[in-house]
Amino acid sequence: MAKKVLIISTSLRGGSNSDILAKECEKGAKEAGHEVEYISLKGKDIKFCIGCLTCQTKGSCVLTDDVAEIMEKVLAAEVIVYATPIYYYEMSGQMKTLLDRMNPMYPMDYAFRDIYMIATAAEEEESAFEKAYNGLQGWVDCFEKAKLKGLVTGGGIGDANDAPNHEEIMRRAYELGKAL
Repeated sequence: MAKKVLIISTSLRGGSNSDILAKECEKGAKEAGHEVEYISLKGKDIKFCIGCLTCQTKGSCVLTDDVAEIMEKVLAAEVIVYATPIYYYEMSGQMKTLLDRMNPMYPMDYAFRDIYMIATAAEEEESAFEKAYNGLQGWVDCFEKAKLKGLVTGGGIGDANDAPNHEEIMRRAYELGKAL
């Protein structure tokens, strides 16, 4: 059964390895027949949450930037895949900022049920990804109908444009897309 899939690449780096894996996931998802939309945060205007909580009563954020458009797509997707580089054993700051800014969604209805993460790091140990995955779990926990379903890790990938040299990791990202 075809699903509406949203892939959000959060890296701002040229030659981003997490972005390369996100594109590989997109390829697999499209080949599986899913309706796929890919968004890169590169070039997007995303301001920091100011913690005013006006969104909880107003239903929208007081800040004007690209987040409202991204949030509409998140609300409508059945499956969301976040791709991030690991910075200091955590998700990228721009991913965390986006998650914080989607606070207006908390009381809203949403279509997403399955959430996944793709992450790359120069470190090879699987433990390098735990805090980022747990951080995303915290966001998912706020949406009782959603579940964090899995993680594709790309450890040992540090240099720009290095992901294609890691065939097994590329295959896992593609297979994630096929299996959504």
